[in-house]
Amino acid sequence: MTQLKITEIKTLKYERSPIDKGYANQTLYVGLSDSDISMKPVTDKMKAVFVGGKGFDLWLLWNAVKSTTKWNDPENEICIASGPLGGTPIYPGSGKSIVTTISPTTGAVMDSNVGGYFGPYLKFCGFDALEIQGKTSTDVVIYIDGIDQKIQLLEINGLPDEAYEISDLLTTRFGGDKPRSISVVSTGPGAKQTLIGCLNFTWYDPKRKRARYKQAGRGGIGSVFADKGIKAIVARWDSVTASTNNPADPALLKDIAKKHSQEIVKLDPSRMRWRGWGPPTLSPL
Repeated sequence: MTQLKITEIKTLKYERSPIDKGYANQTLYVGLSDSDISMKPVTDKMKAVFVGGKGFDLWLLWNAVKSTTKWNDPENEICIASGPLGGTPIYPGSGKSIVTTISPTTGAVMDSNVGGYFGPYLKFCGFDALEIQGKTSTDVVIYIDGIDQKIQLLEINGLPDEAYEISDLLTTRFGGDKPRSISVVSTGPGAKQTLIGCLNFTWYDPKRKRARYKQAGRGGIGSVFADKGIKAIVARWDSVTASTNNPADPALLKDIAKKHSQEIVKLDPSRMRWRGWGPPTLSPL
């Protein structure tokens, strides 16, 4: 096995925020330029106007950049969020995350939705969204551990460039005998050479006994990720059930989830045909 040398840049211990009606009610900020790790409250106005997911991402990005900000400026952000339904196993599409940044391919704001476990794990770790700003000259790994309740900026020497290898190594390193507790976000070597790099979000497949990943493929977000000097983001969380989100009305949620699933099965063949093209699900709000 590849030997990894891990150097701690910064560690922040925190008290995990309980989930209330699908919200953790705070977001996580990581500033790479000055190794800043901090938390911001989610206001009632944010929830009322933007609900979550893409809305939270856009709100955070809007407040972080200027009209003149370019994709490779340090102040550009990568924002990742799930919505209040994110991480609800009985609801179709609830494993999705939304990633937002200023795109290197268009120069404008771009969002991309993606599967994997990261978005729900991030929320259950205590954060409705993650915003990453700044740059670092040293490749860093951002580690969000909702079980031990700590956030770390780490320099890890010995990591390969290939995304599959990065995912496998970090899943093993941080997951131990519970690899399903880990989700990794990474990009590949091509992201440093092009403007169309994608981001990879993992989940552990127990049948294949390895980490697999989905791609946030739109807009070159992986190229922004590489330009900032991020090697990977790792989230660690325990098991997830329908009650983990602490829904306001579990019975009503179950009923609506069932109806929504039935509508997808019934209508998809004559509408979007997602079952033929890919995962038959919708992105959460």
